Amino acid sequence: MESLNIIRVVLEEGLKYAILALGVYLSYSILDFPDLSVDGTMPLGAIISSVLILKGVNPWLSLIAAFACGMIAGCLTGFLHLKLKLQPLLSGILVYTMLLTINLVIVKIGTGGQSIASIFGRKTIFNSGVAGMLPQNAGGINIRKIIVLAVFVIILKILIDLYLNTKSGILLRATGSNAQYVVMLAKNPGMSKLLGLALGSGLTALSGAVVAQSTETANTQMGVGMLVFGLSSVIIGMSVFKKVGFMKATTMVILGTVIYKACLQIAVVIGLPSEYNKILMAILFIIALVFSKQNGIKLKRRVKNA
Repeated sequence: MESLNIIRVVLEEGLKYAILALGVYLSYSILDFPDLSVDGTMPLGAIISSVLILKGVNPWLSLIAAFACGMIAGCLTGFLHLKLKLQPLLSGILVYTMLLTINLVIVKIGTGGQSIASIFGRKTIFNSGVAGMLPQNAGGINIRKIIVLAVFVIILKILIDLYLNTKSGILLRATGSNAQYVVMLAKNPGMSKLLGLALGSGLTALSGAVVAQSTETANTQMGVGMLVFGLSSVIIGMSVFKKVGFMKATTMVILGTVIYKACLQIAVVIGLPSEYNKILMAILFIIALVFSKQNGIKLKRRVKNA
């Protein structure tokens, strides 16, 4: 029973954060843009969703609002880079710095001065609508969240794959691989980059909203270390499954997130104190980077493999 519960935790946590990893995949792997605003956009989505739920908004609609706010943050990063000609790293850092204040202001206004938005007992995507009719437990294990998350992540993965095969998606991939080639096609690579950053940040914020509804709480600090987490998941997935020719890159990223969460869960099982989690995340990231270099894996994948 204990082993089944560990598997449940790994799947549940992995699927929640797979959405964030997909956002990181779009910005880092597809666009080759190091967006450092991830640690700010993730709690942005969580806070937006939680505050809206506290105000009586449908939890599914709050996800859409969180995604939209994340896209706005991504557009701001793109604006700083494209229009003000700032370096990608600096653009992301500036947006993250602004979000530190924005997130705090939103949560305080939305909760009447509190620094944490708690939605305990409120309707979420896991206990309302169709989800509310799903079985709560099976064999003594809570499976409802896993079912909802699995369906949600699979739908997102399919939508991303379909988009990347559209004309706009192909231009997006081409922009990351060879922006000059896009210019030769009489297309504006800047617009493609702006769209890619918006989608990547939107997914990051969406992940925050899903995590908040799962844990029933949101705060400004929940995004700390999420950039490292997302990058590690992308690298691990693409390294472990690089020889599986039929597997889409998005699938690799999702599985990489589950593997990464499994490594963290193993540390919990063997008794590693929770305060060491961030150090462990950094160590796993370093190991993933070394492994990827030894095996000739680049974070940025070729366009045809996207």
